Amino acid sequence: MSPKRRKKKKVGPTGGLGVRYGVRTRRRFSGIVSEMKKKHVCPQCNSSSVRRESVGIWVCKKCGFKFAGGAYVPATKLGMTAERSARTA
Repeated sequence: MSPKRRKKKKVGPTGGLGVRYGVRTRRRFSGIVSEMKKKHVCPQCNSSSVRRESVGIWVCKKCGFKFAGGAYVPATKLGMTAERSARTA
């Protein structure tokens, strides 16, 4: 490698933001986007193939099960609490 060549930085989902918006905001954004993009577990068939279709709509690629969830994750903390209290009642 020649001395003029530099290594490329691994920037992740915040690469398009550049130096704007501050470190805390970019780190928070990176965590949310990476969590959203990963595959989640399907509540019906238990396979890890759930992907986000649009805001709050999640679809299992294996069984085709479509369900509502959070904007960035399929199961929110508030939703899990409500489900738990509904089961006990």
